[in-house]
Amino acid sequence: MLEVLRRVIQEVNGARNLDAALSTMVRRIRKAMQTDVCSFYLYDKELESLVLMETIGLRTQAVGRVVLPLGEGLVGLVAKRSEPLNLEDARSHSHFRYFEATGEERYSSFLGVPIIHQRHMLGVLVVQQAEKRRYDDEDEAFLVTMAAQLAGVLAHALATGNLSRPALPGGQAMFKGVAASPGMAMGEAVVITPPADLNSVPDLIPSDQEYEIARLKEAIGKTRDEIRAAAERLVNRISSQELALFDVYQQMLGEAALSEEVEKRIREGQWAPGALADVVRRHVQYLERVDDDYLRERAADIRDLGRRVLAHLQEDTPSTPETYPDNAILVGDEISVAMLGEVPRDKLKGLVSVRGSSTSHVAIVARAMGIPTVLGMVDLPLPRLNGAPVVLDGHRGRLFVRPAAELQTRYASLIAEEKVLSEVLEHEQDLPSETPDGYEMPLMVNTGLAVDASALLKSRIGGVGLYRTEVPFMITERFPGEKEQMRMYREQLEGFAPLPVVMRTLDIGGDKDLPYFPIEEANPFLGWRGMRVTLDHPEVLMVQLRAMLKASHGLGNLYVLFPMITNVEEVDEAIRLLDRAILELGEEGMSVERPKVGVMIEVPATIYQMDALAKRVDFFSVGSNDLTQYLLAVDRNNPRVSSLYDALHPALLGALQELAQDAKRLDKPISLCGELAGDPAGALLLMAMGFTSLSMNAPSLPKVRAAIRRVTLADAQALLDEIMQLDTPVRVHEHLNKRLDEWQLSHLLPPRD
Repeated sequence: MLEVLRRVIQEVNGARNLDAALSTMVRRIRKAMQTDVCSFYLYDKELESLVLMETIGLRTQAVGRVVLPLGEGLVGLVAKRSEPLNLEDARSHSHFRYFEATGEERYSSFLGVPIIHQRHMLGVLVVQQAEKRRYDDEDEAFLVTMAAQLAGVLAHALATGNLSRPALPGGQAMFKGVAASPGMAMGEAVVITPPADLNSVPDLIPSDQEYEIARLKEAIGKTRDEIRAAAERLVNRISSQELALFDVYQQMLGEAALSEEVEKRIREGQWAPGALADVVRRHVQYLERVDDDYLRERAADIRDLGRRVLAHLQEDTPSTPETYPDNAILVGDEISVAMLGEVPRDKLKGLVSVRGSSTSHVAIVARAMGIPTVLGMVDLPLPRLNGAPVVLDGHRGRLFVRPAAELQTRYASLIAEEKVLSEVLEHEQDLPSETPDGYEMPLMVNTGLAVDASALLKSRIGGVGLYRTEVPFMITERFPGEKEQMRMYREQLEGFAPLPVVMRTLDIGGDKDLPYFPIEEANPFLGWRGMRVTLDHPEVLMVQLRAMLKASHGLGNLYVLFPMITNVEEVDEAIRLLDRAILELGEEGMSVERPKVGVMIEVPATIYQMDALAKRVDFFSVGSNDLTQYLLAVDRNNPRVSSLYDALHPALLGALQELAQDAKRLDKPISLCGELAGDPAGALLLMAMGFTSLSMNAPSLPKVRAAIRRVTLADAQALLDEIMQLDTPVRVHEHLNKRLDEWQLSHLLPPRD
C-alpha cells in the first residue's frame, strides 16, 4: 500500500493542472482500494457548501451540480466535524441525503475523510461500495494520507487561480508566513528565480587548472561589480549601517575567503563550477540548520553569492526581469539584500520569501526602508505566481493571491488610512511620552545592525533599551578585536549620550552560531547559548567587557546586560569577570566607572529567582520574545506554529505582572524589550503592570507614544484588571479591541479580519 501511495502522490503532483490531478487521483484511489466509487468534493467558502468536483463511479453529469451545505448529508457532516466517517450502511444514517443526479442509490458502504490545510477546510474525499462493507483501518489510513497530500495541491491551485469550475468564484487564496516588516501593499507578483542551480553542477576534471582559476577570478570580479552596483542603487535609501551588509558580501568574495577555498578545490582536480558548488554547498549545509537568527541568513548570503558567481562561470545572466511593474511585490524562494538592490525603489512595494526569518538581513533592511515583508511562507507555489495580482499584509504575515474585488477595496482603504496616520503621528513625536493624568512612561529604542540615526531619535526616547552587540561578531570572519569592538560601542554611547545605552553581552550559541565558532546540537533552543557560551569562553567575554568599559570612559551612560540567565551562579561569575576587567583597566592607567548591571529575564526559571537576582544586579530587562517562546513552547519563526505564538497569552501576561510586582517590591527598575512593547495595546498593559520603561524598534515608537498620550494610567490599570480575568488569547484580543474602539484608538492597531 505504501508503494501505491507513493506512486499516486507522484502522479498527482506531476499533473499538468488541477483537473488532471483530481481525475488521476480518484481513479488511482478507486483501483488501489478495490472499491466502486471515489469522489472529491471541494469546499466553497463563499457558498459555505461542498461542490462535487470529480468522481469515478457516480454519474459525471453530477459534477459541478451537486452542492451540499456544510453539515448537510454525509459529506457535509464529514466537513463540519473535520473527522472521518466510516459506515457499513450509509442509507441508515440520519444524515444520509440522496441525490438523484449522482445515481448513488445502489451504494451502501461509505468512507469520507476531510481535506484540511493549515486548519482550513478545503474539501472531502469519499469512497463508496455497493455491497455492505466496513472499510478497515488500513483503508481509512490510506485515504486520510491521500487527503493530506491533496491539501497541498489544492492550496497551490487556489493560489494560482487554477480552479475552472463556475461554482468557485474568484479563486482567491491566502498564504501565511512570518511577519518580518510591517505595512500593507497591493501589486503584481514578480517571481525572482536563482541565477544558477548549485545542485545541478556536474563533476569534471579540468584540463587546464590555471584557466579554471582565471575564469573563477573573472566571475568573482563580475559578481563584485554587480554587488557594488546594487549597493550604489541603495546608497540614498538606507543608512551606512545597512550598507555595511554589502561590505560583508565583498568580504566573502575576497581572496582570503570564498576565492581561496574554491581555488584550492580546483588544484585538487575539480573544474571551476564544480569546485564553487562544492564549497558553497558545504558552507550552506553547515549553517542551514539554523532557522531564526543571523547565522541562518549568512547561509542565505553564501548561497546567493555562489549562484551569482556560478551564473557568470556558466556565461548566464541572473534570472531577474529587465523591467519591473510599477507596483512590484518581489517573490522568491530566498530573497537576498543584493536582489533587493536590483529593483527600482519607486517600484518595489513588498517582499515575500519562502525562506528567511524576522531576524534575517533582508528583513532588517526591509524594515529600514519601510517595505512590507513576509518571510517563511513555506507553501507558496512559486513557479505559477509570476504576474498574479496580490495583496501583502506585513502586519499579520499574509499574502492574498488573486484577491477578490471586495478584499482589494478594503486593503486600498487601509493603506490610505495608514499613510495619513503616519503623517499625523509624526507631528507629536517630540512631545513627552506622558499620560493625560501626568504619568511618564519612558520609551527606549532597540538597536543592532540597523542603527537608527541618534540625532533624530535622541529627543524622542529615554535611551537605548537594548543594543545587540553580537552584530559585529556576525558580520566578520573572526572574533572582532578589542579595538574594533571599542570603536563600535563608542559610536553608540557617544551618539546617544547622555541617555543610557543598555549593551547586551554576546548572545550567540545554539541557534546563533558564528561561522568561525561552530556549535552542533540536536536542540539548539535549549542548548549552549547566551551566558552559557561566554562563561565557558571567558577570553571572549573579557575582551567584550573591556571594550565596553573603554568605550564608556568619560561618558557614564553604559549599562551592561547579561542574556539567557538561568541561575544566580551565572550572574556571580559574570560580575566577577566584569570586576576583573575594571581592575585590569585600572592597572593599565584607565580609571573607569562601574556600570549598572542587569540580567535578561527570558528563561522561565528566572521568574522564580527574582529575590536572589536582585541582590546581585541593578536592573531587570524582560526579553518578551524569548520568554513567550519558552513559556508557550512555540518557535515564533516557524510558520507552521507561529499562530500559537501570542505575546498576549493569559499565561504570559500573568508572568509579566508577577515580574513587575516583584521588581517593585525589590525596588529595582524593570524594562521590557520585545514585540509586546511595540504594540500600543500591549504597551498600555505593561505600563499598568508597573514596568519602568519600554524598549522597541524605532518604527513602533509613534503609535505607542500616541496610545500613552491618550489613555490615563487609571484607565490603563482598570483595563489590566479586566484583561487578567480572561482565560484565552482570543478573549484578550477581543477585549483590547473593544476598549481601544471605545477610546477611539483602534487606528493605532494593525488591521483586523
